[in-house]
Amino acid sequence: MTLITNTADLSAFCDRLASAAYVTVDTEFMREKTYYPQLCLVQVAGPDEAAAIDPLADGIDLSPLFALLANPAVLKVFHAARQDLEIFFNLTGTVPAPLFDTQVAAMVCGFGDSVGYETLITKLTNARIDKSSRFTDWSNRPLTDRQLTYALSDVTHLRPAYEKIRRRLDKTGREEWLADEMAILTSPDTYRQDPDESWRRLKPRTDKPRFIAVLKELCAWREREAQRKDIPRNRVVRDETLMEIAAHTPSTVDDLGRTRGLGPSMAAGRYGTEILAAIEKARGLPDSALPRMEPRAELPAGIAPTVELLRVLLKLVCDDEDVASRLVANAADLEAIAADDNAKVQAMTGWRFDLFGRQALALKHGKLALAMENRKVKLVNLD
Repeated sequence: MTLITNTADLSAFCDRLASAAYVTVDTEFMREKTYYPQLCLVQVAGPDEAAAIDPLADGIDLSPLFALLANPAVLKVFHAARQDLEIFFNLTGTVPAPLFDTQVAAMVCGFGDSVGYETLITKLTNARIDKSSRFTDWSNRPLTDRQLTYALSDVTHLRPAYEKIRRRLDKTGREEWLADEMAILTSPDTYRQDPDESWRRLKPRTDKPRFIAVLKELCAWREREAQRKDIPRNRVVRDETLMEIAAHTPSTVDDLGRTRGLGPSMAAGRYGTEILAAIEKARGLPDSALPRMEPRAELPAGIAPTVELLRVLLKLVCDDEDVASRLVANAADLEAIAADDNAKVQAMTGWRFDLFGRQALALKHGKLALAMENRKVKLVNLD
């Protein structure tokens, strides 16, 4: 096992991997007590060697690692990359690229929706991974041999898994199917935390503009405070408390102090002052400046059976083509297609349209039917 704890060894390791066609990457992190994930370990493997890099080691400079992750000549292979990429984006302001996510690729290759790492490795390599160290405290030092063995296995087993998936993609010609998902994963916009948009996480049930304006200001205040103090947002004020404040819009410290989950002492302190200021700011907005939620689409009456038929068609097509249905269309897409032949959804563009969208329209317009034969559903062309 190799544990890198100084910049010189890290630089030498990354220099050797700079000529590799690809590297596999994984991280161990903690975020239970922080807003931003705390990077505790980075595992990297090239074709012939692997190492765990300790970002908590005294004096270590991660610049050689960041340069490797940004090297356009080296493909970076992750499994379920989003959280790992968020960490590197927060540290560097850029997203590692070019990128290959084996979880997304597995969906294209018939391994089902969001297949887990352990399941994928077992299916592709017959290896059994000891996951007993998965939920250990990765911030504690020193790391044990068992922890390091577990951590490095996440990148060493990923090498043969990636190579097998790559061969499947080459054989089926489906690599371009990954393009949309990789574009999302490598976009910086995926990882930016905009406080002014944080209210959308709460999914309010009412769309009253003044309520939304107050909630937006409150959530933006909380998000900035959580970022500033690097603590989870609910450690500042809980979601349900913000919703209650937005609903009742207290205007005095005494009124605010009666809010469940806040209390008089917090209302009388700095948080209370800033919450009341956020409420007052929202109250002062003219009607023309109030934020408005996108109207919820009303489905035509009697459309539910069509949606269900499309759902069966999606399952049938994806099973036949050995691709995860979640990658092709979701429930909202099916509703949109059922309501509108020109629905602006991914399932009606590109390879998804060729695979499913065209047949969805045919089913809607009576040119394709679903039938049973030998207890199995099949497609019947009626055109």
